[in-house]
Amino acid sequence: MMTWKSNFDETKKHYLDWWKGKGIVLSMWEHLFKEGEPYEEIPPPPRHKDINQFWFDPEWRSDYLHYRMSRNSYMADILPVANAQLGPGSLASLLGSELEGRDDTIWIHPKKDFDETIQFDEDNRWWKLHQDLLSAVKKRSEGKYMVGCPDLIEGLDVLASLKGPDNVLVDLILEPERTLEQLAEINKVYFDVFDRIYDIINMEGEMAFCYFSLWAPGKVSKLQVDLSIMISEEDFRHFCLPFLEEQTRQIDYTLYHLDGVDAIRHLDAVLELKELNGVQWTPGYGQPQGGNSRWYDLYKRVLAAGKSVMINWVTLDELEPLIDHVGNQGLHINVDFKSEREIEKALTIVDKYR
Repeated sequence: MMTWKSNFDETKKHYLDWWKGKGIVLSMWEHLFKEGEPYEEIPPPPRHKDINQFWFDPEWRSDYLHYRMSRNSYMADILPVANAQLGPGSLASLLGSELEGRDDTIWIHPKKDFDETIQFDEDNRWWKLHQDLLSAVKKRSEGKYMVGCPDLIEGLDVLASLKGPDNVLVDLILEPERTLEQLAEINKVYFDVFDRIYDIINMEGEMAFCYFSLWAPGKVSKLQVDLSIMISEEDFRHFCLPFLEEQTRQIDYTLYHLDGVDAIRHLDAVLELKELNGVQWTPGYGQPQGGNSRWYDLYKRVLAAGKSVMINWVTLDELEPLIDHVGNQGLHINVDFKSEREIEKALTIVDKYR
């Protein structure tokens, strides 16, 4: 695999160690442009005609991503991964929700006249788009970078996208058995779609995820239940944990995305997932970000349970105190880099602990 990342073999070793609870991965959220000349002189595509072309035209978007990937920095452990996502939770679109492109994201609207049936239609236009977009980006890459798995999401969050979170929360009380049946069906569709996507995007068996800077030598995914901030510990164990357990068993490498202070009450349950490899912490709106000392004990709690930890939006001045207090084993640190010079400074710090 000859990509534009010259130190990819070293980065892969860092990831292999991290999945086992060892060492440090130093990366960032997505990318910044490299200094100097691009890897290749790739012409930019013409400006998109409208927001729909920007998100939903496979040919245009593959050209756009190819241009950007030729100019991104892949220093440290930053991954050469094209972000071909179609919104957070795009699995819902394959079950009847509608996608709407916006300036900075894709919105997912509930399915009209949802009849409580979970059904995957092979002829669904959004499923066709998923396949066409991923295939176009993979072909355009010519092996010079990887294509990230879209942020499909699963479980209660998908059900909330289909019929609205309020309706889901009511049904946990009024229709618990039907909800469990729906969640089981969502998991079946998830595995079916995930495996087909893997077949499109994997490179020699290796896989990357579009967000959260993830690479693995096999199937890899980020798992989540953001709706968990609105349910009790008992309901989390009843409606979420069994399906998360199934995902961790069927996917080789998994990272749980713990989102928001109100989700911390579910951490003990998450840490009981034997096959789960790691936990990523997102503090949420109005809270200090991942490098703040407020979260040191949370990271130690995750590490003590035998899981690796991913820490996001760390500033350069927070990096060394973070490692000093949390340790130098099982850390994936995404720094909020602004330049390659900052990456070099961060490498100088991290290399002291490797």
